[in-house]
Amino acid sequence: MTIYQVALPIPMRQVFDYLSENTTLDKGVRVLVPFGARNLVGIVVGKVTHSDHLSKLKPITKELDSEPVLDSTMRYLCHWLSQYYHHPLGEVYQAALPVALRKGVSSTPKPIDYLSLVDSVASEAHQLLGRAKKQISLFEVLLAGSQPVSRLKQQFTDSVINALIEKKIANKVQVEEQARTDWHTKIELAEKPLPNIQQSLAITAITHKLDQYTAYLIEGVTGSGKTEVYLQGIEAVLKRNQQVLILVPEIGLTPQTVGRFEKRFGLPVGVLHSNLTDNERLTVWQKSRSAEMPLVIGTRSAIFTPMPRLGMIIVDEEHDASYKQQDGLKYNARDLAVIRAKHQKVPLILGSATPCLETLNNALKGKYQHLELTERAGSAVQAKQNLMDITNQPLKSGIAQGMLDRMQSHLQAGSQVMIFINRRGYAPALICHQCGFVEECTRCNKAYTLHKSLNKIQCHYCGGAKPIPSACSYCSSLDISAQGVGTEQLEISLSESFPQYSSVRIDSDSARGKTKLNALLDDINKGKHSILIGTQILSKGHHFPNVTLVVILDADGALFSADFRAAEHLAQLITQLSGRAGRADKPGEMWLQTHQPGHPLLQDLVNNGYAHFARYALLERKEAQLPPFSYQALFRAEATKASLAFEFLSEVSALLTNNSVRILGPVPALMEKRQGRYRMQLLLQSASRQHINNAIAKQIKSIENLPLARKVRWSVDIDPQDFI
Repeated sequence: MTIYQVALPIPMRQVFDYLSENTTLDKGVRVLVPFGARNLVGIVVGKVTHSDHLSKLKPITKELDSEPVLDSTMRYLCHWLSQYYHHPLGEVYQAALPVALRKGVSSTPKPIDYLSLVDSVASEAHQLLGRAKKQISLFEVLLAGSQPVSRLKQQFTDSVINALIEKKIANKVQVEEQARTDWHTKIELAEKPLPNIQQSLAITAITHKLDQYTAYLIEGVTGSGKTEVYLQGIEAVLKRNQQVLILVPEIGLTPQTVGRFEKRFGLPVGVLHSNLTDNERLTVWQKSRSAEMPLVIGTRSAIFTPMPRLGMIIVDEEHDASYKQQDGLKYNARDLAVIRAKHQKVPLILGSATPCLETLNNALKGKYQHLELTERAGSAVQAKQNLMDITNQPLKSGIAQGMLDRMQSHLQAGSQVMIFINRRGYAPALICHQCGFVEECTRCNKAYTLHKSLNKIQCHYCGGAKPIPSACSYCSSLDISAQGVGTEQLEISLSESFPQYSSVRIDSDSARGKTKLNALLDDINKGKHSILIGTQILSKGHHFPNVTLVVILDADGALFSADFRAAEHLAQLITQLSGRAGRADKPGEMWLQTHQPGHPLLQDLVNNGYAHFARYALLERKEAQLPPFSYQALFRAEATKASLAFEFLSEVSALLTNNSVRILGPVPALMEKRQGRYRMQLLLQSASRQHINNAIAKQIKSIENLPLARKVRWSVDIDPQDFI
């Protein structure tokens, strides 16, 4: 019998020994093994000749793969992640696999479902479809040829697809696809624009070093044509018969990106994000792994996509906070992209109009090659940024009268207007006018958000909700009212102020569902709505050529935050939102309503731009010895009693005492109570990343074995981004 070491998806920092009669199991294959009363899917990490628990070892129940599902590159990345983030290896392996494979599903590709038109009824289709617009759109897509059902589901709902099948206009056909890995001979290039001088220099720099690792930061103002640089770099890679992985921060960006890439190259593009089914994600993973899929575009977890012919990695909007996983394995996909590109010796492109200070610092120090695009592509010009002092001004649902007048002039000119407020719902609080009582979630000690359209008040931290009360819970007064403004209230108010113009709200409430966001964005670009109201979803790189005015409401809170990154994030947000205006032939402008028009951050940003702000912010960080000029790790603990979390972190602090590492805390988190649990934090900081890493690695097993470790929920976050 051979002894194999297996990594299991459990929160224990060790591997487990199992027996098998098979002497040739490879590293990276999945096995089903008994663990207590359960059977778990684990990954073989190696074999040993001896075990201290030989008499107690159990046999492997089932071998699930004939060849590794994780190749040597992915295993390298998993081990790096486990060591750097001090996370259990079994959970890292699990994160690297599609959900279907975690459940033990076969890794062998299944036949693909295609939707095809029925030839005999195609001529009668319009009569059968009547006025069903979505069904007509699907029919027109199928006129160009059969399409995989999984791809159609990115544009159409199941009901639309099933309607064509029920009307016998189309049918599903299973196709056993043959591997095609010669896509370099199949590229059908669409017409491409002539790059300007700065774009040409960036394209040349990238394409002249395709056979080695080089990290590039493309720092390009909004609308400067960063995507065109990506496309021409990708073209050179595809012609070498290599694959390209593109990371985007939000699901909403994938349809427009996929459409643009498919149109340019005439090649299939794999899509990976959380709105897909397990089987859809597995299909893309399988095709990429067998080198059939030349291009894969996805959100954070797509960094784990196997690509045997990887030739380039692109991280678009690299500054975006969504690249950092906040639960479980707290990895940063952007940082992992650097490690992967270096390991596979391929170029890495990081693109942003507002690069994070860590990335910018690497570029300014020469660690990354710095490519700047300072002008907008084509005839578009930068939107003019302005501040509106709203001190002592009457506001209607948060908007000053002068701003309403400005909106009117843009709307009358036939343009679209975008209003940003980072607060969904009708209002952020419900308050009693008689006694001042605010309806609070007792599990989080935070005010409930009022959602009028849903007739409920809801906690945005734990999800708890209840009907809108008819009277004050404290004094029974009937005089209770909404306090503050949210997207829902703005939509109602602006519809009253501008009844002749259609408005649309885009937030996580209105855009819920697989196809809802895409449909809303399509309607905006078709000119169906003149007033766009939304949260940060609207700031994520969308191209709205007819938007000429962007208005930002209620952003002053970030000027006084306890988070040292708040100023950076606010500057990025303002710049990104400003970049949504004037992206085509019409000039654009951005207005920020503020009670603090003289604030140095706002003045610097409006008068000198993000590039100047960021470089000055780096000087401030250097003086304060904050990241990127120091390194941090954050231990979090939460419990039903604050004292338990505090005592546990105090014991952790005693174990980690080290002259080369500064320890701050334990202290309550910025949001001390959440979901009924009290939250404490312990911060480690050092001028050396290695010192922090060594201090934690030396004591992590001791921390895991502390008696209190079983009574609290705890985690360690390397390079933390969120202190809330």
